[in-house]
Amino acid sequence: MNQTKLPDPGSVRVRGGAAGAAPRPDRATTRRRPTSTPWAAWGFLTPVTLYLALFYAYPLYRNLDLSLRHYTVRSFVRGDAPFTGLQNYRTVLDDPVFAPALLHTVVFTTVCLALQYAIGLALAVFFHQHFRLSATLRALFLVPWLLPLIVSASTWSWMLNSDSGIVNAALRVVGVDPVHWLTSPSWSLASVIIANIWIGVPFNLVVLHSGLQSIPASLYEAAALDGAGAWQRFRHVTFPLLRPVSAITLLLGLIYTLKVFDIIWIMTKGGPADSSTTFATWSYRLGFGNLLPAFGPGAAVGNLLVVAALLFGLVYIRVQRKQVQS
Repeated sequence: MNQTKLPDPGSVRVRGGAAGAAPRPDRATTRRRPTSTPWAAWGFLTPVTLYLALFYAYPLYRNLDLSLRHYTVRSFVRGDAPFTGLQNYRTVLDDPVFAPALLHTVVFTTVCLALQYAIGLALAVFFHQHFRLSATLRALFLVPWLLPLIVSASTWSWMLNSDSGIVNAALRVVGVDPVHWLTSPSWSLASVIIANIWIGVPFNLVVLHSGLQSIPASLYEAAALDGAGAWQRFRHVTFPLLRPVSAITLLLGLIYTLKVFDIIWIMTKGGPADSSTTFATWSYRLGFGNLLPAFGPGAAVGNLLVVAALLFGLVYIRVQRKQVQS
């Protein structure tokens, strides 16, 4: 008698799905494997932490230590300078050079920052029109920014020379008396301001022009349909939407301008009669510009610049947070 072989119940299919439940996978295979470990995070953080500690934290600590001790050349080598507290800061504040150096630093920074931004913004709007040769001309404007500072400062020193400079030669052609740009207390600060503005305009041009590229063209078209002129489009469309880019441009320009040293030192060395001395040149002159260097006061002046930059950085962060929250 023939026996019919019954099918395996697990292989019988019914409407709506399989008749039998699929075998459960092992619990060990269902556990999620960790995608990352704390060791991997520390591995990524260690290089950055070491870099910040070696090249930022340690130099700041050494500069702070210099400003709190009485260092001479001998004690600087031997490392046994006595602790004097805030005496170096008192010496700096009581120095007759402090007041004019502070004034020159404020004037130099404010004028350079304002004119660099204004000229850079005007050029960025001009080159945003995309006319013929706009890319070539924009590239030529980058030349002052690409040149080494020593080359730029030396070029301006030659151009503003009282006897053989091209600027005074042009003034003679139009009947104007020569100006002692670099040797007159009345003109030395203006001379270094002009040179620094010429160097800083390309940076503002590049950053602001990139910000203009992110503004949709449809906004300008809508404003034009509403009857807005060129000035109204700039005032109500361009300038408000450029505020984030303008803020970071001004902050970076401020930090750079506060520490400008090369241009002033090469052109005037802070003179004549301290008429173009800023905190940056004064700090260098105290620490390295004399036969008997004053390392402590020089470091104290440098720390004042660091504090000023940090304050402006904190103000920028607070303003950005308010804009994000609003």
